[in-house]
This record gives sequence, C-alpha cells and structure tokens, in this order.
Amino acid sequence: MLLDKNTILSDKQAITANAYSQNTIDCGSAGNVAPGALFAVCRTEEGFSGLMQMEVTLQTDEEASFANPAELMSVTVSAEMLEQPGKILFAVPLPVGVKRYLRVSYVPAGSATQGAVSFFLTDGVDMK
Repeated sequence: MLLDKNTILSDKQAITANAYSQNTIDCGSAGNVAPGALFAVCRTEEGFSGLMQMEVTLQTDEEASFANPAELMSVTVSAEMLEQPGKILFAVPLPVGVKRYLRVSYVPAGSATQGAVSFFLTDGVDMK
C-alpha cells in the first residue's frame, strides 16, 4: 500500500478521549474529483485498552474551520477489533459528496488508557 503524506489524516494518533484528526486535507476547489477512486482506511497502530467501542466519522466542509461539517461516513468499531495492533479496522471507497476539506472525528466509548490509530486515503488496500 502506497501512502502520500498529503492524504494522511491521522498518523499513529493516540486516542483516549473525543478528538479530531491531527491533519485535514484540502481537496482544492474541485472537491469531489474522483469519487470511489480512493479508499478511506483506518488502522490500529497500538492496541486499545479500556474501550467498549469507538465511532470514527469522516467529515467534510467548505471551510477550513469546519464551522458546519457534514458527515460523509461513520463506522462504529468494536472493542475486540480495537484491541488488536496493526489491524485494518475498515477500508471503504471514499463516498460522493466531498467538499473542499476533510477531517476525522473520533468518539471513544469507555476509558481508554492506551491506543493509537492511523487514518488515510489511498488508491489500493493491502488487507494482509
């Protein structure tokens, strides 16, 4: 799987409370250039402990401030999946409706004492 640093929203980001991705992506004024051509991928980098689940939501907005974000997709990940380091939690085609900016919202349920994820866009997914 090839990654471009410009398409990485979270890079081994520790999540212990509600958080947004470390980075945002500016898709430019063209916005949704190639819907479905890229995959949104979320992977554990460090296994989580203390969580019941975590909601991962890809958001988009016309403004960099995300004053009025729209939800592109949302996935609720179980504790069993979150406990495994190096696990691809999901890889889904980028949905139609992308506006200029993208970010990710993480909402964990429980009391996380450790755990980290990466979230990125890529044109191919290695599911090994």
